[in-house]
Amino acid sequence: MGLDEVGRGCLCGPVVAAGVILDPDTSENLGLKDSKTIKKADREDLSAQIKSEALYWTIKSCSPTEIDKMNILQASLKAMQKCTESRGATPDYLLIDGNKSPATMLPLTCLVKGDNRSASIAAASILAKVYRDDLMVKLHEKYPYYGWNSNVGYPTQEHFAGLETYGYTMHHRKSFKLRTEKSF
Repeated sequence: MGLDEVGRGCLCGPVVAAGVILDPDTSENLGLKDSKTIKKADREDLSAQIKSEALYWTIKSCSPTEIDKMNILQASLKAMQKCTESRGATPDYLLIDGNKSPATMLPLTCLVKGDNRSASIAAASILAKVYRDDLMVKLHEKYPYYGWNSNVGYPTQEHFAGLETYGYTMHHRKSFKLRTEKSF
């Protein structure tokens, strides 16, 4: 199972992890790579293709409250652990993007820049990013002041301007430097 997460550097929203088990005979044909290097429309197409062709896939997250309680690194690892323990998941080996691993008894390899080195990690990267970006765009409809339709929760001038004017929401990570004490 390839594992990757998205949203660690955001000011709001969940941290999202995906786990993907690909068929080794067909995975090379997908042309998978780091989700951040793929255009949005292509990512969305690949996400649908991964979901239909993967042997198994899952998406899990940790909420802003969980992030505030345990810190962003531990929440990222917890979201990955949730993927490995997800119903129907039967990984025999884990490939994890980065240099830290979740608590598990499974054999694993951590791969720095793994989303460019492993098709299953790249697939997980794509699923997690598409899922989280879609979630943040939907939240933008309710909270249009922060620019989540374009920054998807990352720190930008528009996001900080929204925080300064309107304060933070229940979706913000209170343990992060939000530059405001107001709440929405």
